[in-house]
Amino acid sequence: MIKFLLLICLPLMGYLMGSLSSAIIVSKLMGLNDPRKVGSGNPGATNVLRSGNKGAAALTLLGDVLKGTLPVLIAIKLSGSPMIVALTGLAAFLGHLFPLFFGFKGGKGVATAIGVLLGISIKVSAFAAIIWLASAVITRISSLSALIAAALTPFLFIFFHPVLAYIIMSLALAAALFWRHQENIQRLRDGTESKIKL
Repeated sequence: MIKFLLLICLPLMGYLMGSLSSAIIVSKLMGLNDPRKVGSGNPGATNVLRSGNKGAAALTLLGDVLKGTLPVLIAIKLSGSPMIVALTGLAAFLGHLFPLFFGFKGGKGVATAIGVLLGISIKVSAFAAIIWLASAVITRISSLSALIAAALTPFLFIFFHPVLAYIIMSLALAAALFWRHQENIQRLRDGTESKIKL
């Protein structure tokens, strides 16, 4: 009975925490423009950075990572079940994509996905970050680097943390990230995707 309640309550908690849009909250508290109404319209750290406020962008990034990490750590502490932990992490990620408190219009989820990985496995998250960084240095395209890292994360779980629930979760995260980056993928095909300025 307790496990059933945790199976329901922990993913719900994850979703609600994921629904807290760091970009919108930070921008409002710091008197900046609503990130949904400027730049790309995406409520994420990159769009907040376009306001010129690096501190706000850093706080947004930190908030997006933490709302992936904290629910996972709580689920690990309270349940210890990989299935419940995986569902909680996935729910937090989906909360970022489809936030209950902000009309179900959220960001692309890269930072929150990293937060989920960080809560489950430091090794997997560290190597995913290394893959992103190496790809960014080589391609100078942030979105492509994120997609490469997402595609390889299930293999990182297989190698470092071979738990079926986490492997399936990482596949779901990767699929959702590719879906959320459809416009970026089209620009990559067209050769018009923006590059990182070094």
